[in-house]
Amino acid sequence: MSATTLTDRALIRLAGEDARAFLNGLVTSDVAGQLPVWAGLLTPQGKCLFDFIVWSDGDDLLLDCEAEAADDLIKRLKIYRLRRAISIELENGLAVHWSSDGDEGAPDPRHAALGRRWLESSAPAEAGAQFSSPRDKDTGLLPSQERKWLEHRLGLGVCEGRAELGDLLWLECNAAELNGVSFTKGCFVGQENTARMNWRAKVNRRLFVVAGGGGDRSRVEYPDLGRSVVHARVDAVPGDAIIPDWLKSALAQPSTA
Repeated sequence: MSATTLTDRALIRLAGEDARAFLNGLVTSDVAGQLPVWAGLLTPQGKCLFDFIVWSDGDDLLLDCEAEAADDLIKRLKIYRLRRAISIELENGLAVHWSSDGDEGAPDPRHAALGRRWLESSAPAEAGAQFSSPRDKDTGLLPSQERKWLEHRLGLGVCEGRAELGDLLWLECNAAELNGVSFTKGCFVGQENTARMNWRAKVNRRLFVVAGGGGDRSRVEYPDLGRSVVHARVDAVPGDAIIPDWLKSALAQPSTA
């Protein structure tokens, strides 16, 4: 296994003549253009079910998602597939890689400071493996590369995954600021409420990464890293919140009560 492999990520392959059009009608970002992009699959009310990075592989699409959410994401996509001749399956022959610097792969589509990602063939021993939690059973700690990634993205105030984003309105997940939604591409699941919030500048709550514990507003705590993810009103931003440059301008905008 390469030192750059993120073992807590999985890849889902969508293959078929209408794969791009099919996915483009479901997710928040425009997958008909240049890839990779970060996107969400939402409820009809605009709340986050899954987030992932969409890559191209020839005519196929690859979804770089949480390994623990992959099976549920496949089931959800197959509900929408109906009778379309599109296959939606785990891709075990490739792995997701990440580095905080260098020139391999592509910049993370959310923000260049997040580093670079790429997809690479899995080692033979990995190719048929079933995904499970990469955390050590005794210590609960992540492997070194996953820990580096987690620490890096939290330090930049970026949230991802079902534990941090799940069941929140997509714009409250800072999706607009992190290139996770297109307001010009056309319909997607949850578009109506998402577009209304954007038009009215009505994003009254957001996700923040804070130092230490998050108290009763905490969604996830990472005590070994001294970080927590909290969901808080924008007029009551926690004093110990990490406010990166990409978020400052959004917080400076007036918002309706």
